[in-house]
Amino acid sequence: MMAKTLGKSCCSCGCGDGKKMVLVEYLYLDLQTCERCIGTDSVLDEVMLVLTPALKLAGFTVEYKKIEMKTVDMAIKHQFVSSPTIRVNGQDICKSVVENNCGCCSNISNTDVECRVFEYSGKTYEIPPKEMLAEGILQLVFSQYNAGYSPDEYELPENLKNFFDGKKTKSGCHCEGNCC
Repeated sequence: MMAKTLGKSCCSCGCGDGKKMVLVEYLYLDLQTCERCIGTDSVLDEVMLVLTPALKLAGFTVEYKKIEMKTVDMAIKHQFVSSPTIRVNGQDICKSVVENNCGCCSNISNTDVECRVFEYSGKTYEIPPKEMLAEGILQLVFSQYNAGYSPDEYELPENLKNFFDGKKTKSGCHCEGNCC
């Protein structure tokens, strides 16, 4: 089987109708300041403009969501491990998490923060090339690849805890992670 159809669901997205679904999610920390998140967002938009019509032609229903990780609770809910992250049907297009210092997110939170870098064809990129994103998305759509982890194994990475704590402290917020 090349693509999975989603089974019965309590949502109203039509995924219980036996349709082939592709959900692409872009999870990120900041689209106002972070050059890495902004650049990846732009490249992913371009890739999705090309892939969406092709996937629809192949019989898929395509949904593309962008989700800002505003709070610790959101990060935990989405099992967020690094920024930026691109998932297809819940699976990260990257097989591993590689990070380096992100000056932008460090400035936002007033603490040292490491964000994702993308490894492709023997090179490392802070903003992934279009080819990498297209290949990663299509591989997950048309394969049985399963590099994810079970929800029971998730724990918010220390790096993200530091980001959210630093951001809260810098802004003077005292909501204990419950504000937007």
